[in-house]
Amino acid sequence: GAGRATRGGGVVGERLMRIGEVSGRTGLSLRAIRHYESVGVVAPSGRSLGGFRLFTESEVRRLVLVRRMRPLGFCLDDVRALLDVLDRLPGRGGPLPENDEQAYEELVAKLRKYWVRADARCEDLRRELETAEAFARSLHEQLAHLLDASVAGSEAAR
Repeated sequence: GAGRATRGGGVVGERLMRIGEVSGRTGLSLRAIRHYESVGVVAPSGRSLGGFRLFTESEVRRLVLVRRMRPLGFCLDDVRALLDVLDRLPGRGGPLPENDEQAYEELVAKLRKYWVRADARCEDLRRELETAEAFARSLHEQLAHLLDASVAGSEAAR
């Protein structure tokens, strides 16, 4: 572990991780994590006595979500807004606004909007992947044809 000495708002007794471990867990570079910190997407829970950023499991989960959003083409404002929506979901820290019907409908509408965009982008990515796979197959076929011709040429030379 990274230790528990902090100057910040981590939960007492919660395991804190230094940025290198967070990078390994999220697949994000140190630079990307620092960038997301600088633009307000994630904030370390504190710093070690030596000044190292310390993150909790909650911040790691948040960064994993950000990483999963990246291929979907969400801009930073969308990332922040979607994280805000997700933070307000029941079980994620926010109480269900069941006694406030307008807040509930707004939450549903925002989540639906992001789902529709994500789903459409996934469809675009599937089409792009099909095109890339067709290209890779054509290269494989050309290579196979070239190798077959080379073998046939070698056998004819004997």
